Amino acid sequence: MKKSMILMFTFFLVITSAVANEPTIGGPCQGCELVFVGLPKQLKSHARIAPYKVEGEPLILNGTAYKIDGKPAAGVIIYAYQTNNEGIYPKGKTFHGGFRGWVLTDKHGKYSFETIRPQAYPNRSIPEHIHLHVIEPQKGTYYIDSVEFSDDPLMTNEFIESRPCRAGCGVTNPTKNKKGTWHVQRDIFLGRSIPDY
Repeated sequence: MKKSMILMFTFFLVITSAVANEPTIGGPCQGCELVFVGLPKQLKSHARIAPYKVEGEPLILNGTAYKIDGKPAAGVIIYAYQTNNEGIYPKGKTFHGGFRGWVLTDKHGKYSFETIRPQAYPNRSIPEHIHLHVIEPQKGTYYIDSVEFSDDPLMTNEFIESRPCRAGCGVTNPTKNKKGTWHVQRDIFLGRSIPDY
């Protein structure tokens, strides 16, 4: 069998096993079961969260998932959801809203999402963020630290120090290219600071 066919078959098995609703681990998690609602049958290492042509500043989120031993983790599903450019979750199938996406880490553990930069909730002091969850087939699903932005005025030292750094810390250092696209990197360290992992 060709290597590419084996890889595709392996990814199919990963998706099939994930649909079996891996148990929630790492403590209480409101809405963790929603990671499976609308989960596509086929996943790639790159996906969109916010649909094309919605208002907002374009943003690319990428990173690498690592196993406990420090090696890249292939075949891990990463689920993301976020607000729009007004800080609202657009209507969707669940209370996570309509800006949602899933990726499957590639053989090097890499993943990326295209989206827009989310805005903070209106009239609240919580910084801009993109929620992230991990689905490890044959292991479980758990939420990890959200992607947050160091240049957000709401990102105070007190807020940063309050972060549990689940699967690594989520505060990123955004950069903007000449085309006006934001870039952030969020590496994921599977199981790190996840209770009962």
